[in-house]
Amino acid sequence: MNAAATLTRELEQRVLTPAVEAVASDGRKQRWEKHKLDRRAELTAGTVEAVRVLGPDAGMDDIARHIGVSKTVLYRYFTDKNDLAAAVTLTYVESTIMPRLIEALSGDIGDYRLVRAVISVYVETVSSDPNVYRFTMARPSGSRPVAAEAEKIFAGALESTLEARLAARGAQTGGARTWARAMVGAITLAVEEWIAVPDRTSHDMAEELTMLVWSGLVGIVGAGGDPERFAADPPKFPPIED
Repeated sequence: MNAAATLTRELEQRVLTPAVEAVASDGRKQRWEKHKLDRRAELTAGTVEAVRVLGPDAGMDDIARHIGVSKTVLYRYFTDKNDLAAAVTLTYVESTIMPRLIEALSGDIGDYRLVRAVISVYVETVSSDPNVYRFTMARPSGSRPVAAEAEKIFAGALESTLEARLAARGAQTGGARTWARAMVGAITLAVEEWIAVPDRTSHDMAEELTMLVWSGLVGIVGAGGDPERFAADPPKFPPIED
C-alpha cells in the first residue's frame, strides 16, 4: 500500500464516525447496511458536484435540489450539514489533496525543490477547486474534524521527512514535530484567507510561502537544529543602506 493510501486509511479509522451501525450476521441486515453505505457515498459525490456549482455556502435545501433528492433523503443518511461536510471532506482528502501531497513529499529531489514542490502542489490543488476546499477544509474549526485530523496526519509525514533530512546532515531532530506542525499550520491558515479573497495568483502565493518556509529551514539547519546555538548566533538582517 502506498503512502497516500496508508495515511488516508488512518484518517478514516481515526476520524470519520461510522455512518451506520455495526453489521450483524443476518444476511438481510448486511445487504441493507451495504445499501446505506453505497447510498451515502452517492450522495457525498453528488454534494461535491453541487458545491462546485453552487458555492461553499450552499445549504442542505440547495444541495438536495441540485442532486435531485429531497432534503429528507439527505437527513436519512447524514445527521446534519456538519456530518455531510465531514463525508465530503474525507472524499476530497482521499481522492485529491493527500495523494498529490504525498507524491510531492516522496519525490527524490533536492531540498529546496522539494519544499517548493509540496507547497505549490497544495496551493494549486486548492485554487483549482476553491468551492469544495472552502466547504470542506476552511470551515470553522469546531465543524471540521476530518480536515483537522488530515492536517495532523500530513504534519506527521512532514515530520518524518524533516527528521530524515536533518539527521543526514548531523543536525538535531528534536524540534521536527514543532517545525512540521508550525509549517502546516502557517500554510493552511494563509491559504484559507487567500482562497476567500484571492488577491494574488496561485504562483505568487506559493512562492511567498516557499520563501517563508525555506528561510526558516535554512536557519534551522544552519544552527544544527539546536535552539541554543540558534539563539546565540541568530541569522542577521542585512544592514539598512543609507
